[in-house]
Amino acid sequence: MLTTQTPDIRPDFPASMLHVQDAGWQRQGKLWSNLKELCDLLRLPTAASSLDDEESLFQHVQFKTGQRIHTIGQAFDTLYIVHSGFLKTVAIDEFGNEQVLSFPMKGDLFGVDGIHSRRYSSEAVALSSCDLVLLPFKKFTAIGRTHAELEHAMYSVMSRELVREQAMVSMLGGLSAEARVARFLVSLSDRFADMGYSSKVFNLRMTRHEIGSYLGLTLETVSRTLSAFNEIGLIIVDQRSITIRDLDALKTLRRLPPSTLRAKQARKARAVALAATTPSGSAQTVGS
Repeated sequence: MLTTQTPDIRPDFPASMLHVQDAGWQRQGKLWSNLKELCDLLRLPTAASSLDDEESLFQHVQFKTGQRIHTIGQAFDTLYIVHSGFLKTVAIDEFGNEQVLSFPMKGDLFGVDGIHSRRYSSEAVALSSCDLVLLPFKKFTAIGRTHAELEHAMYSVMSRELVREQAMVSMLGGLSAEARVARFLVSLSDRFADMGYSSKVFNLRMTRHEIGSYLGLTLETVSRTLSAFNEIGLIIVDQRSITIRDLDALKTLRRLPPSTLRAKQARKARAVALAATTPSGSAQTVGS
């Protein structure tokens, strides 16, 4: 656990340039990660024997919910690795409309969009309290000169993020609204499992509006679809809490069934839930 207080970071101030007054105290407070810890966080299969370099330490910075990590047009100098917490990256058009591009989570790398033009082309915002590891780009390139296998692995991580974004774009073009929401829940389930958390019960850190922006849907469509999934027993929705009851059905769902069939499925789902929660031979009433 990190023990220091969250620094007051201005949105327009590059996090990598934050002044650290007491580096020794921060090391003791575990606000630094070495190269091996960084690779473990990124799930890189790099030989530990090649990473015994205690001089390569990477600073952690904490952000509060709603704080911006970097803004569009800000000079690029740092890549970011999520140690804990949830974020969103967004593009903003000339009229101020926001398009959600991704939801970085633990073990994800972001800020790559700044490499080409040396300025970030997206904005990153904390959706919860976050702990990020800073990877100055100059330091990254220097490490690549001494750890060639690590440089290759880091490029693989960048490619992994691009493949995920391409898969999302491909999905948006060919699936119904209901299928998009279903696949989004499946994707979250997989990512939570990768982080070592429950793949069946989790909280949505993003709003319905943000999910809609990411999937190319309206807030109303996302809300209506989640309610329909809840009604027919695919998931249980309790505000932001999601419990997945039929992952296989979500993976293969193309469209919601007609309303009459959904009503039958809803009655069946309620009967199954009642049977599962009522002791055998008891007339106990189960609340909704």
